Amino acid sequence: MEVQPIAGSLGARVQGVDLSRDLSNSETADIYAAFLAHKVLVFDGPVLSPEQQIRAARIFGEADLYPFIKGLPDHPEIIEIAKTEKDTVNFGGGWHSDTAYLPEPAKGTLLMAVETPASGGDTLFANTARAYQALSDGLKASLDGLMGVNDSNSLYGNRAQAMARLDGMAANNVADAEVYVSEHPIVRTHPETGEKGLYVSKAHTKHFAGMTPEESQPLIDFLAEHIQRPEFTCCVRWQPGTVTVWDNRLTQHCALNDYQGQRRRMRRITLKGDRPA
Repeated sequence: MEVQPIAGSLGARVQGVDLSRDLSNSETADIYAAFLAHKVLVFDGPVLSPEQQIRAARIFGEADLYPFIKGLPDHPEIIEIAKTEKDTVNFGGGWHSDTAYLPEPAKGTLLMAVETPASGGDTLFANTARAYQALSDGLKASLDGLMGVNDSNSLYGNRAQAMARLDGMAANNVADAEVYVSEHPIVRTHPETGEKGLYVSKAHTKHFAGMTPEESQPLIDFLAEHIQRPEFTCCVRWQPGTVTVWDNRLTQHCALNDYQGQRRRMRRITLKGDRPA
């Protein structure tokens, strides 16, 4: 196995590993150690079957059900995300960490490309630990103990039918789900590495606990834009069979929507997480 960093801040491409086969305990241990160290891992290979994709996901955690999109009929843990030639809005656009609105947000996500455009459709990732480290000591002190109120309403709410149209997915693939609201610390500590990272986004963080949205918004905007600074980021280019897995606890991502008139189809597994602390 060879692990080649993609950028200085985060991300690595793993070579010499075939996720379509059974891996030894030592191989999976090495892969998981690279996952913690680099936060985003990229594997190139053949398009995996649903069973192979679920087996690959088990290297990193336990597959979970996604609350807003129904999974494949025989594999409910896997959701399919498609943008057709006629769609103009993509799924996952805008910087965010997955399911921050849940009491126990996703530990990570494993995404595989099935169909990709000839150009475009890349995904950007940001290292929120590096972003936190770059803050002044004074701002770090101000953020200590600050809680963010995150909700799902801005992205989903009762707009399941609209989301289905925008994403090129049949309406019957969109699950009926409630609006989720959860409070999480703005500075999150990784439960395995002890690293601290920013846990705030324009997509999900509505305001700070005990403060109004109007009072909260300027600082939310500053922190969200700070996370996106180029020196904290890497870019992943997809081709059919590319598998990318990321640590949702210390990263954010943004799917670029720069491939109008082309098709992009992905299969995703979300990994069960724990309550941020």
